[in-house]
Amino acid sequence: MSTVPGPNARAEYECRLDQRRTAARHQEHLELRIATLRFGVFVAAPLMAWLSFRDALFSAWWLLVPLGGFIALVVVHERLRRAHRKLDRAADFYDRGIARLENRWVGAGASGERFLDKSHAFAEDLDLFGRGSLFELICAARTRAGEETLARWLTNPAAPDTIRARQEAVRELQGRLDLREDLAVLGSDMGSGVNPEALAAWGNASLLLDSRWPRIVAAVLSSAAVLSLGLWCFLDIGRDAFLLLALSEGLFAFLLRGKIHRVLEAVESACQDLGLLSQVLTRLEREPFSSIRLTQLRAALEVDGLPASRKIAQLDRLVVMRRQLFAPVAALLLWNVQTAFAIEAWRRVSGAAVARWLAVVGEMETLCSLAGHAYEHPGDPFPEIKPEGPCFEGEGLGHPFLPEDRCVRNDVRLGRDLRVLIVSGSNMSGKSTLLRTVGINAALALTGAPVRARRLSISPLALGASIQRRDSLQAGTSRFYAEITRLRQLVDLTAGPLPLLFLLDELLHVTNSHDRSIGAEALVADLVKRGAIGLLTTHDLALAHIAEALAPQADNVHFEDFVENGKLVFDYRLRPGVVRNSNALELMRSIGLQV
Repeated sequence: MSTVPGPNARAEYECRLDQRRTAARHQEHLELRIATLRFGVFVAAPLMAWLSFRDALFSAWWLLVPLGGFIALVVVHERLRRAHRKLDRAADFYDRGIARLENRWVGAGASGERFLDKSHAFAEDLDLFGRGSLFELICAARTRAGEETLARWLTNPAAPDTIRARQEAVRELQGRLDLREDLAVLGSDMGSGVNPEALAAWGNASLLLDSRWPRIVAAVLSSAAVLSLGLWCFLDIGRDAFLLLALSEGLFAFLLRGKIHRVLEAVESACQDLGLLSQVLTRLEREPFSSIRLTQLRAALEVDGLPASRKIAQLDRLVVMRRQLFAPVAALLLWNVQTAFAIEAWRRVSGAAVARWLAVVGEMETLCSLAGHAYEHPGDPFPEIKPEGPCFEGEGLGHPFLPEDRCVRNDVRLGRDLRVLIVSGSNMSGKSTLLRTVGINAALALTGAPVRARRLSISPLALGASIQRRDSLQAGTSRFYAEITRLRQLVDLTAGPLPLLFLLDELLHVTNSHDRSIGAEALVADLVKRGAIGLLTTHDLALAHIAEALAPQADNVHFEDFVENGKLVFDYRLRPGVVRNSNALELMRSIGLQV
């Protein structure tokens, strides 16, 4: 089992990528040889038949040799193809890892676009979902349950004990590269189509076929019908018995048709693509764990002494086998009836556990995704979780989307004494990036993931941001109305059990300076009064007086820019005090506007 630490992630990925590609090429050569041999047997078989029947050179029984050989070669060839596909997926897994390390990951993974709720207090503003999002950077889940769990964790800050348990689990999984590779190559190239909510609801629904006597009757009728058909075909007796039994089967199936149809329709709609889910469960069940949370999750994957993977595989076989019988044969065996009763019997024993199994798979996959991110970024520490707050003390904070050679780090400290930082600066100086840096690291910390910082101490916080507010033609709202609606939402969050960490970019800048000054000061003062902490950016120096009005609970900091050789230069370093210069005119001139 691989336990290579994070600093060697690039070297380990490149080594394994080379190994998998070499193995894939070898597998391809084997496939070609087997395919050639299979074609040769296919061509030789008719020739042997011609020599046997026309010239009687050997017994016709010898024809079983090429027939058996051809079947064996088909089986071997299919196994080689499956192994080849796994090697290709493994190579793709490491290739994507290298792309992330080289900052080429945008557009290559699952974007999580379907989880984006524009009314959420911070998801859109912090780029949690969509192309080039935090979800795309981190997510390695193969199932929808894993994707949904990661999305839920990113948007819902956890309790301190939960965060610490997740951190311990991620630390244990961080070096389990073999486990993450095995999960990546399971199933097909696409993720599982299992709908967790539909499958869990199906498992917990009331039974439609609760009596066992009809199942026994169906088994007796179908067995008797098959026996009588055999007697009729081979001994020319039992024709009347067969016809009577066939009529009885038809009447029996007709009487149960409503319930049978509902059972089969429900299982078909809820139980799609169970194969990958079973394989994921099998792999997770094989892995030994020592951390408390992982041990608890592993123990939850059983029911009546049987592992969840085996139970899901049984259900998958029932669903798949129902479609594979020739219709007349299925009617003779009362196949739909017996399958429906078998499915309901499975649900009677295991249905209530389905929701638990899906939750375990989702959490395990999410922890593996966070562990992969930690493995690739060994310099990112796990934050210290303070039991009480409000507290956000970050040293060397950086944005996880920025490569290390372009990431300028800054310190941000907020707490009971200093609650608000008013960040001034000119356009493009780094104000909005600072807000996103604070917000996305807070989201990571409260998820249980490592953060892009030298050190971070954080207490449980509710997050709220107003960074990307814009007007909407569809909703018929202006940008100003969209902004104040979000601000109302943030004020409402302060009534919750957790202190609010607010991130406000260019507050009320679309209104006039008089209203902006009065409104901004009143809003920030109200948030502080309600126990919130946060940052407010502005290029309007009139808002700098908010820090003076709220001192010592507020302070001014700023970003600067410089003109070097006729060009604007930004160093993105956060400094104390209020910015004293503006670059708007210089920026307009730099693109050729005559001002």
